[in-house]
Amino acid sequence: MGFAALDLTGKVAVVVGGTSGIGRAIALGLAAAGADVIPTSRRAELVRKVAAEVEAEGRRSLRLASDVTDEASLQAVRGAVLAEFGKVDILVNCAGRTKRQPTLEMEETDWNAIIEVNLTGTLRSCRVFAPPMLEQGWGRIVNIASLTSFVALFEVTAYAASKAGVAALTRSLAIEWGPRGVNVNAIAPGVIATELNRSLLEGTERGKELLLRTPLKRFGRVEELAGAAVFLASEAASFVNGEVLVVDGGFLASGVNQ
Repeated sequence: MGFAALDLTGKVAVVVGGTSGIGRAIALGLAAAGADVIPTSRRAELVRKVAAEVEAEGRRSLRLASDVTDEASLQAVRGAVLAEFGKVDILVNCAGRTKRQPTLEMEETDWNAIIEVNLTGTLRSCRVFAPPMLEQGWGRIVNIASLTSFVALFEVTAYAASKAGVAALTRSLAIEWGPRGVNVNAIAPGVIATELNRSLLEGTERGKELLLRTPLKRFGRVEELAGAAVFLASEAASFVNGEVLVVDGGFLASGVNQ
């Protein structure tokens, strides 16, 4: 098979939530591996910026905003991508939200909003973009799970429930669509430092505990998720289906570290 199996030249990838943080890093990683990449999210100015970065890699892109809570917006992206490229080969679902709060103080509206984006939004995106993949008999779907798909983190109950759901959804779609040529997998990032969460991690008690439990003794970088995404999106992962690939510096392997 060789490294050529990791080459995504000629593939068309849609990255939902692909304009910041993990999503942007994966979008640029797929582009560096040869794919034409359409990064989409709610913020049009970020869509334009990341599409330009994809084009700077020598790949093609489109400037299309969308919202995972609005199925029509996702359908519009699909229609535009099919009109321009004639196919969709790869879908990565990175849209997400979270909020830390004690469970007894959590408003049901907060719960519903987090489930709606992280879990139902992932389902919605899969349902919109899978049909052209199933029709051509080849596709790769990569969802974004979490450490909380497996273990609890303090006071993020809705997020944890949503991400456990993403892992279950990934397995369910894998056995339904795998026989038709579409492999469905997920990446579970460990503790990744981004502009959004850096102030919550660096120098805080929560951050110190997370570092203590991470054998590599540092937070991850968003770029360190790109390799896993390229692998799962490629022909190299042709027999990988229903898997949640953990990229966490050893966090889930961690018991006593000293």
